[in-house]
Amino acid sequence: MKRKLFIFILSFALIFTLTASTNAQSYSFELVKEEVHVYYNDDGSMSLDYVFVFNNNAGAHVIDFVDVGMPNYNFRNSSISADVDGNTVSISSDYQGSGSGFAIDLGSYAIQAGQHGRVHVYVGYIDEVLHPDDNDDEYASAVFGTTWFGSQYLTGLTDLKLSIHLPTAVQPNEPRYHYPQSWNGAQEPEIYLDGNGRVTYTWHDPNANGHTQYTFGASFPSSYVPASAIVTPSIWDKMGFDEDAFFGLFMFCCFGLFFIGIPILSTVQQRKRKMKYMSPKIAIEGHGIKRGLTAVESAILMEEPLDKVMTMILFGVIKKNAAEVTNNDPIRIKVKDPLPEKLHQYEKDFLAAFSDGKNNRAAQRKKMQKVTIGLVKGVGKKMKGFSRKETVAYYKKIMERAWQQIEAAGTPEIMSDRYDKALEWTMLDEDYQERTTTVFRHRPVYVPMWWGRYNPSFGRSSVGKSISAPSSSGGKSLASSIPQLPGADFAASVVGGAQTFSEKVVGNLNNFTNPVTQKTNPPPVRTSSGGGGGSSCACACAGCACACAGGGR
Repeated sequence: MKRKLFIFILSFALIFTLTASTNAQSYSFELVKEEVHVYYNDDGSMSLDYVFVFNNNAGAHVIDFVDVGMPNYNFRNSSISADVDGNTVSISSDYQGSGSGFAIDLGSYAIQAGQHGRVHVYVGYIDEVLHPDDNDDEYASAVFGTTWFGSQYLTGLTDLKLSIHLPTAVQPNEPRYHYPQSWNGAQEPEIYLDGNGRVTYTWHDPNANGHTQYTFGASFPSSYVPASAIVTPSIWDKMGFDEDAFFGLFMFCCFGLFFIGIPILSTVQQRKRKMKYMSPKIAIEGHGIKRGLTAVESAILMEEPLDKVMTMILFGVIKKNAAEVTNNDPIRIKVKDPLPEKLHQYEKDFLAAFSDGKNNRAAQRKKMQKVTIGLVKGVGKKMKGFSRKETVAYYKKIMERAWQQIEAAGTPEIMSDRYDKALEWTMLDEDYQERTTTVFRHRPVYVPMWWGRYNPSFGRSSVGKSISAPSSSGGKSLASSIPQLPGADFAASVVGGAQTFSEKVVGNLNNFTNPVTQKTNPPPVRTSSGGGGGSSCACACAGCACACAGGGR
């Protein structure tokens, strides 16, 4: 009797142990392959196509559900479909991850321990996934973070490929990709047109993993999607506050100045960034001085304000008798026909902006921006293999030497002649306006022969007002026939004319420079923070659409 009781107890304990062992089974699988296609549609919505290839480890829990995180809650359940190895399965609301998402119920097609399966998911419509681009008001930002699974359940590596497909009308030269975040594969994507002619960026890393959220993105002109599709964050969103939380309001009141200062500082930094139209890589190209640059090309290398650069070109073509200013207000420039020889290409392109005589300022600005883009790229090519730092220092010495020779001139004739020859070089001085005024304030100036082509009012009002300078023989010097002005008037004419050209023709300097910078020194890729691991997700960037998942299955 005791023996039977012992056998019964032993059997019961064994059954209990086996049952507990079975119940204690946990998910353990390999995500062998993951392929993601992210489509940004013409209506501003997003479509997603996921393919997961799982290997379920021996002795592991059956893969019966797969959680798929979503960028937000604005997805249509009716647009979701899924299949396992081609067999249609259902969508469940039993989502185990935090944030938004759904679960795929594999049902009778669950992946058993020691087996593998291909899970395909398609989401046809997700809204509110585009945001304003931080560096360009005319661009939309599209940032996407992949779904991921708990690291405690995953083994092995994942062959991961992600493709971003842009709206159908976007042209190949218009969009900009962002460098991926948390990504160990190639930062530069493969760029091509997909089967529907859409610009596509594809990143591929055969050694990725399934427990990290990788963030990818691109920016494209916002004109290709409805304005209503671009989500503009409220002031509360921008400042990171919960407008319904008392604590957030309290912190806002306590640290108001701090939080006001951050956007202001950010704006200032962005404006400074937009004025940097030379690519930073020029600064680290090589060694030695690049000689032979013109004053205008040197100004580009020094990243002088573009209104000054355009004024330098204007002085150059007028001195070469290729153009003349026929009216000061509004400014009208007449281009000579035929053009003189030995003009630089950027001078010819600059004159082409005014050649039609229509004085369409918007069209002229766009053409001058193209001139600048060509100049910047041309200087960049010339600087390959040379040191920017050494070259800039070299041309600054030329500028300073030009000023020293002007200041050391013993007579107005010599001073005027030296200034005429070195005019564009003196403009490289950051304080050239103030220095021009200081140098000429108390000294008469014999105006250059071409001055009437630059200042039409001078040609009408100053003829016959030349002042004879006595020669050593008692007669008149050769300069007696050249008009002479008080230095202060001449300096005011130079400075005022440059300012007028900038205001009337170039217009707002920031607006003029920004399109140039976008072409010659595109903004750095946007960074975004997204997601923790496993079953949590947090997205905190201006242009974010993060897909989050977890829950361990």
